[in-house]
Amino acid sequence: LRPPAMSRRVVRQSKFRHVFGQPVKADQMYEDIRVSKVTWDSSFCAVNPKFVAIIVESGGGGAFIVLPLAKTGRVDKNHPLVAGHTAPVLDIDWCPHNDNVIASASEDTTVMVWQIPDYVPVRNITEPVVTLEGHSKRVGIISWHPTARNVLLSAGCDNLVILWNVGTGEMLLALEDMHTDLIYNVGWNRNGSLLVTTCKDKKVRVIDPRKQEIVAEKTKPHDGARPIRAIFMADGKIFTTGFSKMSERQLGLWDLKNFEEPIALQEMDTSNGVLLPFYDSDSSIVYLCGKGDSSIRYFEITSEAPYVHYLNTYSSKEPQRGMGFMPKRGLDVSKCEIARFFKLHERKCEPIVMTVPRKSDLFQDDLYPDTPGPEPALEADEWLSGKDAEPILISLRDGYVPVKNRELKVVKKNILDNKPPPGPRRSQSASDPDISRPALEEVLEEIRALKEMVQAQEKRISDLENKLGQFTNGTD
Repeated sequence: LRPPAMSRRVVRQSKFRHVFGQPVKADQMYEDIRVSKVTWDSSFCAVNPKFVAIIVESGGGGAFIVLPLAKTGRVDKNHPLVAGHTAPVLDIDWCPHNDNVIASASEDTTVMVWQIPDYVPVRNITEPVVTLEGHSKRVGIISWHPTARNVLLSAGCDNLVILWNVGTGEMLLALEDMHTDLIYNVGWNRNGSLLVTTCKDKKVRVIDPRKQEIVAEKTKPHDGARPIRAIFMADGKIFTTGFSKMSERQLGLWDLKNFEEPIALQEMDTSNGVLLPFYDSDSSIVYLCGKGDSSIRYFEITSEAPYVHYLNTYSSKEPQRGMGFMPKRGLDVSKCEIARFFKLHERKCEPIVMTVPRKSDLFQDDLYPDTPGPEPALEADEWLSGKDAEPILISLRDGYVPVKNRELKVVKKNILDNKPPPGPRRSQSASDPDISRPALEEVLEEIRALKEMVQAQEKRISDLENKLGQFTNGTD
């Protein structure tokens, strides 16, 4: 809402003043999907340049469905699900460094990481690559590290934030005693050196996970009692959404150097859905999607007052149950597309395309600065030891072509490597000859041979499934 004085000012120059949102044609939607009815404020949808994943209703456990982006139209009711959890799935997140890997968090207290094949499998996928167990209550939030390979964060209703190395299946860090109540959301900064969290105790905290310390904290950035969300901007500022005392929805922008006073605070409306912020650092636009709203509002964040500039609202008739947000490399640069949302209805998923209309057919470099690509900048142990790195950027000049399926390998530490320290030898009896080394070698050799056999069989099954997949896809 603009004070009258502002409307007399010269119109602000911005290439994003005319961002134009429109839904795709009916045959480009994904129909007949039973979207989850769980009451939880996550987005229920995750997308990348290859797939759209949606948390769905499923009897006896928790599941989500993964569809190749091109597989629009009616979804076959027997389409396989990713179904390994024993209770509803609450959050899903694609790995930013491998488009075939997705993590899911569930009410069953576990986090599972899945390898999704490029072909459509014939049966449900029920075997995760790794199951991460460490929470004592349901897990409602997961988020991959933006620049380090295989680092995954989970936050549970046990008020605990855990960082995992998915490549070894190990817990790297547990952030305990920092949150006194339910955690509403967790976000990384651009290089993954800091976290911002919001909590039912009405505090926004900025945490250095490796030092395990809170570096900044703000109590009641919004006075209302309803949930707050917070995300990092590329320059390190923090953007929040929440509610005023009068239950009006608000957005705020904060500078960590002076966390006491907001740089900007705006009232929006009196709707009661939590506003989920989606941020595009390349264009510096924040899109706000309220659960249960039928609109998407968007704002440009700049470094000069009033800092948060309202751009426009995309409105539709139907309320949204959840929302997926495509990473930049999944967009169509030839159509000047700067964002694509995947809006969940009760029974379908509707892509909404945001474009900046241009007359020229040439690549618009000003709309598409180099953007984070799929290569991680660090390994998990480098990050843990204190290294930071900015995302490795790629150009979208010729569009982005997703890479072929890359296997996620989990290398569990071998428990046999942790041999007991040499102590005083037991005195040997005649019935206890020292045959342990060769016998152990023999058993290990046998295990290795069996493993190879199983892997060979698995490859054969997957090849056959591949062939079958091509055959059935061909007859669609």
